Amino acid sequence: MPHRARIDDLGDLRGRRVLVRVDFNVPLDDGRVGDDTRIRAALETIEDLRGRGARVALCSHLGRPKGKVVEEYSLLPVAGRLADLLDAPVAFAHDCIGDEAAAAINGLGEGDVVLLENVRFHAGEEQNDPAFAQALAANADAYVNDAFGAAHRAHASTEGVAHLLPAAAGHLLEREVATLSALLESPQRPFVAVVGGAKVTDKIGVIERLAEVADEILIGGAMAYTFALANGGAVGASKHEDEDGQETARRAQARAQEHGCELQLPEDTVAADAFSADAHTQVVPTDAVPDGWMGLDIGPAAAAVYAARVRGAATVLWNGPMGVFELAPFAAGTKAVAEAVAECAGTTVVGGGDSVAAVTELGLADRITHVSTGGGASLELLEGKTLPGVAAIRLVGD
Repeated sequence: MPHRARIDDLGDLRGRRVLVRVDFNVPLDDGRVGDDTRIRAALETIEDLRGRGARVALCSHLGRPKGKVVEEYSLLPVAGRLADLLDAPVAFAHDCIGDEAAAAINGLGEGDVVLLENVRFHAGEEQNDPAFAQALAANADAYVNDAFGAAHRAHASTEGVAHLLPAAAGHLLEREVATLSALLESPQRPFVAVVGGAKVTDKIGVIERLAEVADEILIGGAMAYTFALANGGAVGASKHEDEDGQETARRAQARAQEHGCELQLPEDTVAADAFSADAHTQVVPTDAVPDGWMGLDIGPAAAAVYAARVRGAATVLWNGPMGVFELAPFAAGTKAVAEAVAECAGTTVVGGGDSVAAVTELGLADRITHVSTGGGASLELLEGKTLPGVAAIRLVGD
């Protein structure tokens, strides 16, 4: 069977210039990296290439500078943090193409690393402009894509350049695709999916796809109130979607029923009289929230049920918080699910920025089988969509 090209398939890399697309779209706080999770996720590929004697040129986007040089989106602080993590010097080029990039890359020794400036400082990046892709490729002999978090974008550095150089998947990209694909193709059962977040319409593709393969889908977050309304319940002032969103919720329930998947809504909710950490709260049925009150977390009964289902699963996928977990009075549901995922003896996968933040803040990330670095990319892959950055990497016959 053919496989997606890996670093091994690029042959001898000693002295060769390897352009590596990483996802260093990290939060910066006063010129310092606030969370280095995505940088750490790329270390395996970077160290592998260094060990092979490659001259490693890293490129990434940061924020949305919209094709212009915006100082606050410079990757320079990231170079410093990467150097600390590698315990090795990391050069920095103030552009990702042209003479400065060429000089920085060509000046590298074997195993050396340079971080190129933000690719989105050029409008051609998001336009997947062939000329910009060619300019990126001009300073490299091979290309490795390890930016799973950006693989759903058909941009010059994620898709365009892959057609111009010998291209391979990095370790992170390969692991992300293999792990998430396995959830859809061959999960151990029972397979329990926990889906939270604000809008059913944002996640309907994932919910409908999971309804075909999961045994249970446990719904949390604000989308639970749209489901409750769709079923004739009362949700007070809870965040919810309009009739279109409610129809989408009914469609998701019908799809689950059609495939024998149990789609479960939280039986109770923690309601508040204001969106505030010091609001008055009460626990009420999710479909009977009083007027003027808003549901901000799944209730204790729902949290107990969800945690038990998760702990007893052979495969778990969790995407989306159960409530407004950044406010302490409404964090219990998300915490209960996070702890249950960590305690589950089966295969556990956590994706989506808020869910990943929750397991990280609770110190549970190292007890999860796989913590995905890709928000939108993981959702699209789970929907069954083709990711341009993955599709562009060639297949190699065994």
